[in-house]
Amino acid sequence: MNKRIILTASFFGAVAVLLGAFGAHGLKALIDAPSLEIWQKGVDYQFYHTFALLYLSTFARYRNKLINIAYFCFTFGILLFSGSLYLLATRSILKIGFVDVLGPITPIGGLLFVLGWIMLFFAAVKDK
Repeated sequence: MNKRIILTASFFGAVAVLLGAFGAHGLKALIDAPSLEIWQKGVDYQFYHTFALLYLSTFARYRNKLINIAYFCFTFGILLFSGSLYLLATRSILKIGFVDVLGPITPIGGLLFVLGWIMLFFAAVKDK
């Protein structure tokens, strides 16, 4: 579990750096300022929860079920929350037709983030 968490966090961290640089340099001329802010919000939350995943790895040695749930919540939260923001921000250049479906996906990712933090809280309470 610990290795899986660290590998996941390392992957998401590297991708966040690449997407942040791409947003700052590659997308700047292609999308408007509000869309660029949406993109940056996705990068920010991806970074926050990459660090949360790294912190989870310190608990993984206890084989606590709550840590496993938090891991899945943070991982799928990044995919749904940040992923939907990336797609929403670039909808004008991607010409995607399912953009209306993405609006409700973002809050589901946010809810997963909240659930992940709650699971981490209870894992810490349970830790001896």
